[in-house]
Amino acid sequence: MLDLLIQNGLIFDGLGSAPIRGDIGIQKGRIIAISPSLPNNAREVVDASGLWVTPGFIDIHTHYDLELEIAPGLSESVRHGVTSVVIGNCSLSVAVGKPQMLADIFQRVETLSHRLIEKWLKQSLSWHTPAEYLNHLQQLPLGPNVAPLFGHSALRAHVMGLERSLTVQPSKTELKTMQQIAADALDAGFFGISIDMFPWHRMSGEWRGCSIPSQHAKLGEYAMLANLCRQRDRVFQVTPNLQRLASFLDILRMGLGIGQRPLRLTVLSALDAVHDRKLWRIFSPLLFIWNRILRGNVRFQTLTEPFTIYSDGPVTPLFEEFSTGAQLNSCESRQERQKLWQSERFRRQFRQEWSNPWRKSFHRQLELMEIVRCPEVSWQGLSFAEIARQKQQDPVDFFIQALHHYDTDLGWVATGANDRLEPRLAMMQHPYILPGFTDAGAHVRNLGYYDGALSLLKQAVTTHFLSPETAIHRVTGEPAQWFRLDTGVLKIGAKADLVLLNPQALNQPISPQVEISDPVLDGELRRVKRGSDDIVQAVYINGIQAVHQGQVCEQLGREQLGTVLSPIL
Repeated sequence: MLDLLIQNGLIFDGLGSAPIRGDIGIQKGRIIAISPSLPNNAREVVDASGLWVTPGFIDIHTHYDLELEIAPGLSESVRHGVTSVVIGNCSLSVAVGKPQMLADIFQRVETLSHRLIEKWLKQSLSWHTPAEYLNHLQQLPLGPNVAPLFGHSALRAHVMGLERSLTVQPSKTELKTMQQIAADALDAGFFGISIDMFPWHRMSGEWRGCSIPSQHAKLGEYAMLANLCRQRDRVFQVTPNLQRLASFLDILRMGLGIGQRPLRLTVLSALDAVHDRKLWRIFSPLLFIWNRILRGNVRFQTLTEPFTIYSDGPVTPLFEEFSTGAQLNSCESRQERQKLWQSERFRRQFRQEWSNPWRKSFHRQLELMEIVRCPEVSWQGLSFAEIARQKQQDPVDFFIQALHHYDTDLGWVATGANDRLEPRLAMMQHPYILPGFTDAGAHVRNLGYYDGALSLLKQAVTTHFLSPETAIHRVTGEPAQWFRLDTGVLKIGAKADLVLLNPQALNQPISPQVEISDPVLDGELRRVKRGSDDIVQAVYINGIQAVHQGQVCEQLGREQLGTVLSPIL
């Protein structure tokens, strides 16, 4: 007898094949039969008439490493059909190192409160090796399956000590130790290694404001880690330094495939940036040269919707790229920020840095920055530039004044990339650009792109830029094959990770971000997505139902549904 029989659905295999109507039989978490008709002999029978049956979606870029320790169900992703997540991105993981040190590295990226961090520190178990960490993950009541990358920042701080990892280069002995631990991690089952060159990622704690450890390494250290991935054909994930263009050349050299096995390299990110409207056009010829002529194996990542970030006055990741903004983010109270603003020298430096056009990745155009929350209610819905005109003030002066006066009582929103449909569709259908980069679990107060796969499907249905089977392949079988995940397809013997979708409900716009008080995070505020309730009829992870008619099931986060995936060899 089958455990589960799904009948009469339109089945998409995740490989890009044309869909077929039929039944799927599931037993012990695996698909054991796919047929136009199967005997009605199962403990549970689900009628999927009128529904699409797809593989569970794969989110290839998340920062759930700490949230897994607090709320391992990851309900905000699962409710949108995500059944597998890649963690350990941007050099950030908790695979090795002391808990407080890891919390200091992570907190400013995930923007979890000190209270939640303390909760994790009190309940965190002690593991000493990457293999022990994988064993620890396997004991958690995981919601989705987890595919971990090994984070360079954690490794560097663990071997060198936090202070030295932020201030000096490793000795030969330390470099060899890093190499051995990283090799052991890959051999234990990590899918690859992530490094980070992007100066937006900064420390909290004693070293608050300093960029995280991975950003202090030199090319030789990065190349050593890249070679470990090359030798084992594992993923090497890297975020370039947009303020140091030579970092792109370093990454290009590491990704060459001429005369050697190509490095399985994924780079963040391919976006249509507001501050440079021609930049997105470089990705296609660059990737053609890199992969076809230089014989690389490179995949950029792109977001499937406009890159919109919400900010609480002067507390925002958008300020991390310049020094005075980083100082504001480092303050632990309104009083500290007020003290900075009271300095004429600080205000003058903030204005200079804000107006400096050199190598910025956020546009800083005040006419495109809208106030969404403020004690001055009449300002809501207007841009900073519009209000400055009404007041006949210089826009930057007014911006500084508003941040100073209202602090985090002032909420504003800005879109920095991917706001134009045509470039966004072009990148989402490019064979060397993977739809991903949701950052799920990161900057929880500022952004929430947990439904990235559904956003892609919505645009495919409404614009026809991809067929449904191709769009589904892009967020299931394709990333599974490239990352070497044992999931993402519907075939006999495959893991029973699947989603039942109402295709009629896909014919709607991309869902907006909303702010909720999340009971999973003890009432902390976070940005999330809703609007998938009509689309996602059911989600199954390893054959166990996690979502029913758009609602998260009780067992999610209480029982182990997902597993820690191992690379397909």
